[in-house]
Amino acid sequence: MKICLICEGSYPHVTGGVSSWVHMLIKQMPEHEFVLYCIVAEEKSKGNFKYEIPSNVVEVKEIFLDYILKQKSSLQKSYPIGTSGEESIKNLIIGGEVNFNILYEFLRSKELKKPTDFFMSKNFFDIVVSAYEDKYPSIPFNEFFWGVRAMLLPLLYIVSNELPKADLYHSVSTGYAGIAGSLAGTLYNKPFIITEHGIYTREREEEIIKSKWIKGYLKDMWIQFFYTLSKCSYDTADKVITLFNKNREIEIELGCKPSKIEIVENGIPIQDFANISCERDTENTINIGSVLRVVPIKDVKTMLESFSVVSYEIKNCNFYLIGPTDEDEEYYKECLRLVRELELKNVIFTGRANVKDYIGKMDIMVLSSISEGQPLAMLEGMACKKPFVTTNVGSCSELIYGVDDNFGSAGIVVPVMNYVKMGNALIKLCKDKALRLSMGENGYKRASTKYTFEKFINRYKDIYKKYEGGL
Repeated sequence: MKICLICEGSYPHVTGGVSSWVHMLIKQMPEHEFVLYCIVAEEKSKGNFKYEIPSNVVEVKEIFLDYILKQKSSLQKSYPIGTSGEESIKNLIIGGEVNFNILYEFLRSKELKKPTDFFMSKNFFDIVVSAYEDKYPSIPFNEFFWGVRAMLLPLLYIVSNELPKADLYHSVSTGYAGIAGSLAGTLYNKPFIITEHGIYTREREEEIIKSKWIKGYLKDMWIQFFYTLSKCSYDTADKVITLFNKNREIEIELGCKPSKIEIVENGIPIQDFANISCERDTENTINIGSVLRVVPIKDVKTMLESFSVVSYEIKNCNFYLIGPTDEDEEYYKECLRLVRELELKNVIFTGRANVKDYIGKMDIMVLSSISEGQPLAMLEGMACKKPFVTTNVGSCSELIYGVDDNFGSAGIVVPVMNYVKMGNALIKLCKDKALRLSMGENGYKRASTKYTFEKFINRYKDIYKKYEGGL
C-alpha cells in the first residue's frame, strides 16, 4: 500500500518529537511505500533534511509557503465562484459554515491560473468589504484587507497544488496539513486519517496571542480561521487518532465526532536505553537536563528562571539544554541574554546532539513547555529511570502520575510559566537522592509497561491494514 504522510513544519526538515515519531513509523513499516507531502515555511529549507530518508519513501514533495509571495498576479475583473463560494470565503474570514468542496473546486479550476490572481479580482475585494462591514468596521480597512490576504494566501496556495496519488492519506496534524489531507481524500476518493499529537488550534492560538506581527484587533480573526481549518479536517477524516484522553475530550469540544476518535499512545524501544552510559565527570554535582528544541513553545525562559531559583540554594548544579538552537535563532539569542542577566553559571546549550550521549548522566529531567502532546523526550527519560519536573500540559500529568496503575509518581508536575514552583520542585529532588531514585524507577515501570514500541507499531499496522482495500 502507498501511504501519503502529510507533515506541516516538521519531518524531515525539523527535528523534534513529531518528526521522530514519523521517522520511527516509516522505518517500522517496510511492507508499505510512503510519499512525504511536506508543508514548509520557507524555500531556503529545500532539501535540507535533518533525517536520513528511509528506503521505503518513494517521493518527497515539498510545498514552501513563502513561494506564493513571489508569484506575480494580474488585475482581474471577476471569477464565476457563485454565491455559495463567496459566502464560504467570507465565513473563512469572519467565522461560520464553510463549504470546502466548493472552494476546492473553484481553486483548482482552469479559470484560476494562479491563486494570487483571485486576490486581485473584484470578487475578492467585494467579499473583504462585506466581511469588514459585518464584523470589523471600527478598524482601518487597509490593515484589515492586507491581514485577510496574508491569512488566506497559504491556504489557497496549498489547495491549488497538485497532491500525490496514494492509497491512504495520513496527516500528522490538522491545520494546513489537515486541509491537504481532506482535499486529497475528496479528490481521489481515498481514506484520510489524522494523528493529532498536540491540539493544533490551541497551539496556533497561543502563538497568535503572543505574536507581535499580527495586530491585536486582528488576532481573533486569525484564531477563528485556524479553528475553522481544524473543523474541516475533523469533518472529512475517516479516523482521528489522538494520544490520550484529555486530547480526545478537547477534539470533541472542537467539533470532532466521538465515534471517529481512537486513542493510540506513543511508544519507545525501551531496550535501546538499557545500556546508556551513566559515567560522570564528578559525583559531587547534580546534573539537570532538558531535551528540547530552543523555541518559544518550549518556554525555555521559564526554565532558565527556575534554574536561577535552584542556583541560590544548590551550589553544585549543572544545567544541560540538549537539542538544536538554530530553529529560532532570535529566541536562542534572547535565552543567552537571559542567562547573562540572571548571572547563571554552568548552563550548557549542547546544540544538536545525540540524546543518548547525555541522558544517562542526568540526575533530573525537566520540561517547561506551554503545549505538548505525549512527549517522546519524557518517555526516553523514563526509560533511563530519570525523575521529571514538568509543566501540566498534554499528557505529562498522566505520564508522571499514571492512570489506573499502582506504579507511583515519576516526578513532580507544576503549573505552566511558574518558575518559582518549578525551581522549588527541582530543589526538592536535588536534596533527596532516594526520592529521585524511587521516582525514576516508577517512571521506568510505567514506560516499559504501557508505552512500549511494540504496542505503538502494532496498533498502526492494524489501522493501516483496515484501509488496504480503500473506503
